[in-house]
Amino acid sequence: MPFAQVNDARMFYTDEGEGSPVLMVHGWSCDGSDWAWQIPALKAAGYRCITPDLRGHGRSSVPAGGYTPRQYAADLAGLIGQLGCGPVVAIGHSMGGATVVALAVEHPEVVRAVVPVDSAYGFESETAVTLPQMTQAFRGPGGHDVALQFASAAFYGPATPAHLPPLHARRIAAFDQEVMAAALEGLILPPDQFGEKPRSEAYLRRVAAPALAFRAGRNDPASMAAWERAQFQHPKSKAIGWEGTGHWLHQERPGEFNSLLIAWLASLD
Repeated sequence: MPFAQVNDARMFYTDEGEGSPVLMVHGWSCDGSDWAWQIPALKAAGYRCITPDLRGHGRSSVPAGGYTPRQYAADLAGLIGQLGCGPVVAIGHSMGGATVVALAVEHPEVVRAVVPVDSAYGFESETAVTLPQMTQAFRGPGGHDVALQFASAAFYGPATPAHLPPLHARRIAAFDQEVMAAALEGLILPPDQFGEKPRSEAYLRRVAAPALAFRAGRNDPASMAAWERAQFQHPKSKAIGWEGTGHWLHQERPGEFNSLLIAWLASLD
């Protein structure tokens, strides 16, 4: 079975296709199946798709701690080392976007390029004030209902396909409550976090690899994309803002997303 022991986690992953390696990292409450909309297109374009479940998510184990982008990145660096497949193109959605940025900063030798997709950084400072109250509710008796309400309010738009919210809700309903809370807290509460915007700016400027960033959802994606592009130093970096698309933009508009991604990857060669 495709499991790897990395640090204190037993990580489930899939490894499909042949060619240049692409690591695909899901977000909060999700698992590697989030990339089912991308894997066939990337394989057809000649890429090897390595798709893990992060610690505490999907079919991976649930360690007592370590639910921060830096620790997820350390786990992924361990997986890349075991597979002997680096450097990789690291693609990450939401919390996974923060994770692949941490991978590029903390383990630059294993990252060829980075693709953060509507990533969980660049938060205004007010988020740090409201987050503890919400995550405490996640730990309570009705925690799953609170998380479902949070997801419903934050992640979808009028154009979101009807099948996506129930798919995501089913995974939240099975999510370990402590991980549910700790994974969000890990984005913005630890002393070394880079989720808040001023810290994000300093951290993103440490990414040496080319970056292709996507922004969508309700938070002014055009402005967020312009902000994000200004942080990345590599001249081949780009940022794209999509109006009218929910948080899972790669699932809502997979054909367009895949075409843009594959064309940009080809431009690196």
